[in-house]
Amino acid sequence: MNDQTKIFIEQWLLKANEDLFVVEKLTEPEIIATTSVCFHCQQAVEKFLKAFLIANGCDIKKTHNIEFLLSECADFDKDFSEIDPKELSDFGVDARYPGDMYIPSDKETLEYKALAIEIKELVEVKLHKIL
Repeated sequence: MNDQTKIFIEQWLLKANEDLFVVEKLTEPEIIATTSVCFHCQQAVEKFLKAFLIANGCDIKKTHNIEFLLSECADFDKDFSEIDPKELSDFGVDARYPGDMYIPSDKETLEYKALAIEIKELVEVKLHKIL
């Protein structure tokens, strides 16, 4: 892996961690704006998974579909196939606009936050072995 690729991966991780920082701020001490929290959870997960794919030499596709990205990651490491993303992909685009958007409960919001942290930790462990 060349230095440029490593820098690119680091940038994806930086952006993903910024999304998680927003999640932390919007959930402490109480949950504020559940759809915004879930949006940033989706964004963080998407970026963590794409960083993992890039580290494995995969050309990433322009998608917000977490199920697809997990499937792609599972081609490199079966641990990704054990993750249930719930409906996280729905918050990537649909939750940004009024209309038919779903408003998650506080409990669901915290579940998506925990999922994002779980994926962050998994990706970091896997990347540590690669980089």
